Amino acid sequence: MAQQMIVRRDTNTWTFQVWASFSLAVLLCGMGIINMPSENLDRAFLALGYFFCLSSAFVLSKTVRDNQIERVDTNAWVFQVWIAFGIALLLTAWGLVRMNIGAWEKAYMCATWLYLISSAFTLQKAIRDKHDADLLEHQPGGDAVRTPPPES
Repeated sequence: MAQQMIVRRDTNTWTFQVWASFSLAVLLCGMGIINMPSENLDRAFLALGYFFCLSSAFVLSKTVRDNQIERVDTNAWVFQVWIAFGIALLLTAWGLVRMNIGAWEKAYMCATWLYLISSAFTLQKAIRDKHDADLLEHQPGGDAVRTPPPES
């Protein structure tokens, strides 16, 4: 007897919101870095820090999700991912604190930085949820019942 699975998907509105939020975070960070009243070297450092934090957030999110049910990665890999994310956050925070810019510029850059990290985690989860739902729908030997997403 085939096992029946219920596949739930995010609404199109939620998916749009996640992508719009992430795009806005990237745009605001980019605008802040370009228009920051600072030296070019400081702007370059901050851009690298933001990129390091962003890529580390995606890798961390994927690693945590991959190991959700059972450990598939080595302890060394998981440790390295967490350390890289922590270092990315610490170095970027250190760079922001030491920059010779006004308090409101620092506050803006911190807010957009945290918005970028938060929206990266949300985007990665939405992408992975879609991937998992696609796998369930096409799993052999089971009858996947697709439920419509809840109204938003």
